[in-house]
Amino acid sequence: MNPNQIELKKTAILFFDILNGYYHEASETAKARKKPMVDGAVRLMKAGRQAGIPIFHAKGNHRSDTATSAVLLTDTRINLTPWPDGIPTKDVPVAVEGKSGADVIPELDPRPDDYYIPKYRWSAFFQTYLDLALRARKIDTLLISGGSTDVGLAATVFAARDLDYNMIIVRDACASVHGQQVHDVLMDLMFPRMARVRTTDQVAQMIKEASPG
Repeated sequence: MNPNQIELKKTAILFFDILNGYYHEASETAKARKKPMVDGAVRLMKAGRQAGIPIFHAKGNHRSDTATSAVLLTDTRINLTPWPDGIPTKDVPVAVEGKSGADVIPELDPRPDDYYIPKYRWSAFFQTYLDLALRARKIDTLLISGGSTDVGLAATVFAARDLDYNMIIVRDACASVHGQQVHDVLMDLMFPRMARVRTTDQVAQMIKEASPG
């Protein structure tokens, strides 16, 4: 198939951690940084719904007591700041099961017939039902949007590649909390080797051209 074409019946949209806790309940600085991502994701959602593309929301679903989290020996916290006294500890999760921070943002118009994929690690595929649900619908192509580009989204892209999914990563509908540089490195030097990287405009056009009539 032409790399600028998709087959609607075999395509799904995967929104990764576009949740209140990472957007509406985040700092004003973080929210401003992610606003372009949200705008792109909303456009993608609207184009997808109009074309009848199923929508999957991968969402953090941690226990408030951190019992589903692990302490790994790393040099820094996830935000690249050093651990206090150099000793790793458990951070309080942002997306906690049953709390508003774990809810999909209302801008994405979450609906009962969307798929909600609770996850406990970076990858949306690790010990979740995502792969099962996709294969049950004979979906082989994912349109991917969300953040953070260099954390959970990257883990998900690598996992999807190893599971032989075709992917289109919607560049301007993804974002990194660490700034544009790391986002661009992944979009320019890493993801093109395992997926197609396109803008929201380009993906919307692909959906339009694949739609009947």
